[in-house]
This record gives sequence, structure tokens and C-alpha cells, in this order.
Amino acid sequence: MQAIIVTGGKQYSVAEGDTLFIEKLPAEAGDEVTFDEVLAVVDGENTKFGAPTVAGASVSAKVVKNGKAKKIRVFKYLPKKGYRKRQGHRQPYTKVEIGKISV
Repeated sequence: MQAIIVTGGKQYSVAEGDTLFIEKLPAEAGDEVTFDEVLAVVDGENTKFGAPTVAGASVSAKVVKNGKAKKIRVFKYLPKKGYRKRQGHRQPYTKVEIGKISV
């Protein structure tokens, strides 16, 4: 069984047992979270598409850990102006393991 969920402004295609890195959620490691915004559910030949979401469908997941991604460098530069600016950024994430997809 597969589903398409929305969290953090992004869409993810998930199946039971998958592990995802999503935008940070206000939950601690070991907590259960439920995603109610399910756009589609595929179960063999039974496919349901929502308009915009599938009514009554939800995906439960377990939070594995919260963390930060690798650092990226942001470098701004203007030629002939002497302007140089260097910044770093580490995006926070939540690692979740998908449990049950219910319709």
C-alpha cells in the first residue's frame, strides 16, 4: 500500500516501512505522529484520489530522531564592488519511519 502525503509544504510518496527525512516537526524521538493530509492512496487496483485530500485517510509514523543536515555554504559576491559575504546554513529535519496507512 502506498500513499502521497503533504508535510512541511512538500509532497512525499510513502509506503509502509519507509524512512523519510522531512521538515522539522514539534515532536520528540519515539513519539507517534499522524499525517492527515493524504492526497492519494494506492492499494493494488484500488486507487483513491482526493479533491484535494482523501476523506478519512491518514498515515501514522514514528519519530526516529531530530537533527540537522550537513552545512551548506552561501557565498554572495558582487564584482568590482568589494562585496563578499559568506554564510553557512544547516537545515533542521525530523527522521520518521512510516507505520500504518489507513483509509
